[in-house]
Amino acid sequence: MQSVMQFIVSVFTAASLHSADLPPAGLPLPHPVPGGVALVDLGNGTEAPQATFNGKAVMVRKDATQNHWQAVVGIPLKQAPGEAFVAAGGQHYPFAIRDKAYPEQHLTVKNKHVNPNEEQLNRIRSEFARMGKVYTSFTDGQPWQPMMWPAEGPLSSAFGLKRFFNGEQRNPHSGLDIAAPAGSNIRAPSAGTVVLTGDFYFNGNSVFLDHGHGLISMFCHMQGITVQEGDQVQAGDLLGTVGATGRATGPHLHWTVSLNNARINPLLMLAHPGEAEFSQRFTATAGAEHE
Repeated sequence: MQSVMQFIVSVFTAASLHSADLPPAGLPLPHPVPGGVALVDLGNGTEAPQATFNGKAVMVRKDATQNHWQAVVGIPLKQAPGEAFVAAGGQHYPFAIRDKAYPEQHLTVKNKHVNPNEEQLNRIRSEFARMGKVYTSFTDGQPWQPMMWPAEGPLSSAFGLKRFFNGEQRNPHSGLDIAAPAGSNIRAPSAGTVVLTGDFYFNGNSVFLDHGHGLISMFCHMQGITVQEGDQVQAGDLLGTVGATGRATGPHLHWTVSLNNARINPLLMLAHPGEAEFSQRFTATAGAEHE
């Protein structure tokens, strides 16, 4: 099985961890694979074009190096590799999506979280509808800010893992798991608005942040929540504490990042802390079993 550290190395095959080789601050790392991000040049028009991918609005930013408009596109984990395009101003801007083989992870959890009954299914459907409204929203927001780590601790499950619960295949892992102790702080990775909180069947106590322009963060399995819907937060503000609520095998933070309703690898949105910190985070608890 591919190790967590090998997974991280594969994410950065297109760019060294040395700062001179990284994209300009303020942009995510380009990684045009399912679950990744594509940066698509839209030219140098006088106004920001409205752009879409798969019929969904996408973030558009100015590229500081060329002074061109650029679409920042989240690529769904189920997207087929091959040629794709961004539509903007009546034109199609093509880009290539590479294939990506994600490793497997096998977990043992309580049966109620694998085969819920009808009452539980009704609850799950209702919760999915509420979450779907958040993920499909597209609001104005502050200029792009690279994200910070929301919790202190090593990673226990990488993004994109093919998940098997009690031997049954389920959806791939759509976030990062940070193995932080119960009760430790969870902080906003960048500025945003708290748009949804609650106790969800699978995710437990959760907080959703809207960072604007289709960029959403979700924080799951929390022990306690210290914010309310409608709150405006800045990077580093306290959101709550780490727990093991919902479908979890131990205390940790599950952090999902969604861009134009596509779950993407949060690593691509982080400020670049340097190789030493990556190495420390990814080697400490590789293979730990968390949801």
